[in-house]
Amino acid sequence: MAAQGALLVLFYLVMLVAGTFGWVGLFAVAGLVAVVAEFALARWSPSSTLLLEKVGLHWSYRQLTRDLAAVLLVVAEVPLSGGELTVLLALPAVVWVVSVFAGALSTMIERRNPLSAMVRNIELGPLRSAPQPPAWAAAVAGDRMPLLNVLLVPAAVAAAVRHDATPFFVAAAVAVVATGLVGAIIAVTWLRGRGSGQGPLLPAVQRWLDTYRPEVALYFAGPAKDVYQANMWLAPTEALQQRAVVLMRSRDAFLELADTRLPVICVPAGVDFMNLELGSIRAALYAANVGANIHMLREPGTKHVFVGHGDSDKQASVNPYSKVYDEVWVAGLAGRERYARAGVGVLDSDIVEIGRPQLAGVHTFGAESVDRPFTVLYAPTWEGWLDDDPYHTSLVLMGERIVKGLLATNPRVRLIYKPHPLTGSRSKAARTVHERIVDAIRAADGNPNASSLDGTAHLVITGRTPALFDCFNQTDLLISDVSSVVSDFVQSQRPYVVANPAGLPEDEFRREFPTARAAYLLSRDCGELEKIVSVTRAGDDPMTEARRELKTYLLGPAEANPMDRFQEEIARLCH
Repeated sequence: MAAQGALLVLFYLVMLVAGTFGWVGLFAVAGLVAVVAEFALARWSPSSTLLLEKVGLHWSYRQLTRDLAAVLLVVAEVPLSGGELTVLLALPAVVWVVSVFAGALSTMIERRNPLSAMVRNIELGPLRSAPQPPAWAAAVAGDRMPLLNVLLVPAAVAAAVRHDATPFFVAAAVAVVATGLVGAIIAVTWLRGRGSGQGPLLPAVQRWLDTYRPEVALYFAGPAKDVYQANMWLAPTEALQQRAVVLMRSRDAFLELADTRLPVICVPAGVDFMNLELGSIRAALYAANVGANIHMLREPGTKHVFVGHGDSDKQASVNPYSKVYDEVWVAGLAGRERYARAGVGVLDSDIVEIGRPQLAGVHTFGAESVDRPFTVLYAPTWEGWLDDDPYHTSLVLMGERIVKGLLATNPRVRLIYKPHPLTGSRSKAARTVHERIVDAIRAADGNPNASSLDGTAHLVITGRTPALFDCFNQTDLLISDVSSVVSDFVQSQRPYVVANPAGLPEDEFRREFPTARAAYLLSRDCGELEKIVSVTRAGDDPMTEARRELKTYLLGPAEANPMDRFQEEIARLCH
């Protein structure tokens, strides 16, 4: 990446030197390479251009260097009068001046119609917005306009070879005319929109809120890569009797949010969000602990509830940040005791056990079907934030052995591999192992990019669909790590395996991680894997009763409907 950027800069410097000394051949070669490389890096290696900008070699400076080199070549090789020299310098400069002013006016136009909010499933009615230039003109206004001066490079070579400045003047005039046309369009649009005032979008959103008066808000301020955390609460929130809305803060996350019937509002800017009147909202549900939660937490008339994105024995499930909420909702007694053991300042009286309303669709009967083989779901967690914790996930130390062992099992088992959405986002080792696992499944005639659970082939599922809970219903045996995947799978009452990459003694592991009390444990060498598959496949499963007891501990009483509990607690907060 750095080498590519350095080579590009080198060719620009060669152009500059060659233009100064009138070395036409060297200028032509360096100019061609620089222009082609500029476009190539922009398309195939944007990280290289980003690095150049970080060290101060912005795109505009590189364009200016190109234009200066072209002018120097003509000056060195073509005899010019004083008037011709003035025109030679003025024409490229006009393009730059027009570009600067057009870019400034384009920015002012954008601010008249700020994208202050994005909505889904909401009808805002007709919006009277300030005039906008054509999309193509808006796209090139600003520092893209001097790109037209690229015509000066071949024109300068032609002028130097002929010792006649005419080709350069013609190319420069074409660039000036084209730039002037764009500049004129931008200027006229700006003049038409004077006095437009504030953009209409945010006031329209406020009018909708005043009319709809939502009582419950599912609030998510995380980035797009974490949007799965909000997705898992969409269906339970849709099922509420109270009027509900999804409030988001990231445009990218808004675009990645799963399909929902709920009205969705995204207001990225903190000032804009805090200017909204949200007084009708009685209960705000938070799926993630992020800094921008403060913009919603400041609403005094709202009860703020942390619902999280899954109960697990990991340390992240008892974040001290949770003290800022009025209540913390957990699935069962395990969650309550987890906070008590952690001692992070969350009062026991602020913890409410509601079960897991997302699990209503997880079948609690056998998954095996005559239409497909015994199915194993391998769903490892991601590598986590701590550099010094190699045991956070089984993927790096055990993943390949697990997958290859399952693929080699006889009689054949069907493997579904569904890694955590953040897998490989921080650790290169995890990303490399993940890629090797995908290759192994592909080599076994599996589908490396599955979007459906149909058929009997091995599957790799990395997209939003099929959802994890849909995979549960196709699973006879789960292999996972210490994570909320295990807690949720206990709802199915089917056997599961928890990886023990650290090699902790069995008693200590089950004591430290209560979700593993009813699990088969898998050591780093995976020596137990064949036997576990054989025992659970035959139905001779000694952990059945342990799973029944653990389900009550993790998820609440079996007879309680978690969606009913969720509705009851929401109603309590709203009334």
